[in-house]
Amino acid sequence: MKQNSLDQAARAAGISLDYIDVNGRKEAVSDETKRALLAVMAEPQKASKSPLPPVAVFSGSSKRQLTAQGSGTYSWQLQTEKGKQHSGELTAGEPFTLPGPLTQGYHQLTLTKGKKSWQTRVIVAPRRCYLPPALEAGEKRWGALVQLYTVRSEQNWGIGDFGDLDQLLVQLAERGGDFVGLNPLHALYPASAGFASPYSPSSRRWLNVIYIDVSQVTDFQQSAAAQKWWKSAKTQKALTKAREAEQVDYEAVMALKLAALRHAWTHFQARDSQSEEPLSFAAFVRDGGDSLRYQAAYDGIQLERQADKSQQGGWPAWPEAWRNSQSPEVQQWCEQHEQEIAFWQWLQWLAQQQFSGCWAHSQALGMSVGLYRDLAVGVAEGSAETWHDPELYRLKASVGAPPDRLGPLGQNWGLPPMDPHVMQARAYQPFIDMLRANMRDCGALRIDHVMSLLRLWWVPAGETADKGAYVAYPVNDLLAILSLESHRLRCMVIGEDLGTVPQEIVSLLRKSGVFSWKVLWFEQEKDERYRAPEDYPRQSIASASTHDLPTLTGFWEQGDLELGEKLGLYPGDAVKALHEQRAAQKQALLDALHQAGALPARSQKKAEKLAMTPALNRAIHRFLADTDSALLGLQPEDWLGMTTPVNVPGTVDQYPNWRRKLSKTLEEIFADKEVNALLKVVSQQRQSGKKEK
Repeated sequence: MKQNSLDQAARAAGISLDYIDVNGRKEAVSDETKRALLAVMAEPQKASKSPLPPVAVFSGSSKRQLTAQGSGTYSWQLQTEKGKQHSGELTAGEPFTLPGPLTQGYHQLTLTKGKKSWQTRVIVAPRRCYLPPALEAGEKRWGALVQLYTVRSEQNWGIGDFGDLDQLLVQLAERGGDFVGLNPLHALYPASAGFASPYSPSSRRWLNVIYIDVSQVTDFQQSAAAQKWWKSAKTQKALTKAREAEQVDYEAVMALKLAALRHAWTHFQARDSQSEEPLSFAAFVRDGGDSLRYQAAYDGIQLERQADKSQQGGWPAWPEAWRNSQSPEVQQWCEQHEQEIAFWQWLQWLAQQQFSGCWAHSQALGMSVGLYRDLAVGVAEGSAETWHDPELYRLKASVGAPPDRLGPLGQNWGLPPMDPHVMQARAYQPFIDMLRANMRDCGALRIDHVMSLLRLWWVPAGETADKGAYVAYPVNDLLAILSLESHRLRCMVIGEDLGTVPQEIVSLLRKSGVFSWKVLWFEQEKDERYRAPEDYPRQSIASASTHDLPTLTGFWEQGDLELGEKLGLYPGDAVKALHEQRAAQKQALLDALHQAGALPARSQKKAEKLAMTPALNRAIHRFLADTDSALLGLQPEDWLGMTTPVNVPGTVDQYPNWRRKLSKTLEEIFADKEVNALLKVVSQQRQSGKKEK
């Protein structure tokens, strides 16, 4: 392919020909990368000679016009979501204005000429995402940012569960808190429970069944076999070991829960099929359709194959005939294992019932946000989603990030991207389904790496991440659909926009009502001063840190830098500079605390002479509570003065990511005088400034 033709094809496919590097310089994308990405990508939709695209999206009060391609006259019929019909004729090449008023929603436009017909989905969306009435009224709310698996309690089985989540809601509501923010709850891999990253899921449409609170399952309580198993010395010994472990032992916890739930499932199967819970389960299975069926089948097949260690990486490691859900071998397995499929579907139903119960409880407690979920940027290569729908994902590419100072070769996250051309060809149904699955039963959805709505860094298989390029996504369409689903499910949207983010997406997000994320450590002006609390934008959530960053105490004591050096994450000459930079950050933060009146005037002014103390911890939390951000998220790790991170980016086996538990149980946390004093200060400060802007 000649140069001009290659560049033209790349542009048509949405592949950027260059990008701005970390130093602000324009870097050209190599021809090899362009060719590699064109080879793995679906053909850009040429409308398969259709006079109209498969989908047309209109936002706000924008003019709702379409222009049909071809020649001559077409008959058209528009069926609205509510069943009302409009019809008429239009001329190819001339703008056609849709009949109005057309309400927000999903409508179907059909063109006909002779015996041929073509369909276009018409989506009409609000301009901005939903905002809870309390935030609309100018109130400032706060809550806890919790990695659910880290939670200890006297009742759980060695991992935080939905029962713990319910208790968290109660305890926070009593102290003035308004929400619990959660890690992604996406389905992972029950048969390979050690693959624990919530950001490399098997499916973003289904839940992680390890979070089921087994003790609350009716059929576990009522099954004689389950209770006999439960009371045995062997079970109690294994349970105690899992509960007391310093790190989450995913394999042990999953083994315990699956054993218990197998007994409970046997009891459930003996129930009257016309009683309330079996009917609810049957409806859940019907509504879940093929997506749920093949998620369940995948979990069952993976469990069956886990004995062969060479096949534990998921379907890419399975024999060729098993690598697609529609193969004859898989279909035969499904026919022969209907009860096994039903068992895994039942676990999804249990998880959904319990999570839905937590959401209902948060609303009964008067919380305006209640729960907020986290949407990962993609699914893993060996996931149920890629197994069942390989056309949607580009399996010979991976999502990542271009080179930066700490990663000269860039980042490869091992997540095959959704193909934007396939998304459009399907009228965005996969995106809609994903949003609905994650927006149900919660008051807010955090979108990890929200820049993915605009563009993603694609890396061809077998290449290092510096050999990638940005691929564009239909950002205006995706934001419009996000706004529509946000209103329908009464779920506000938070965009994780940390790091280098193009101004283009920043502006679009603000106009769409998507909240920004403001992390204290990054909120420094050009002169290194920390942003004053009153200068935080109202349309944002503020926090001290995130799961990828050091805890508050870890930051102050510089333990993260020492850990990074120990793990070999930094080039030798970078460590000293990082320590010097941190010392300057600490001093600037201390200056900001004094400037804001968060510390007594007589207290220490030199950061190098000040250790982390309960008083300093409270001062930083007070500073955060004073910010003008509508939402404030606090980590229990910071209430407890913990130093170790839950995740160290850039590591795989060097550090036990996603396993570090909280240092105290829920019961101990909310009985702690220091914690209660800190949360009282936070709640008072948030309430005192709720109507300021």
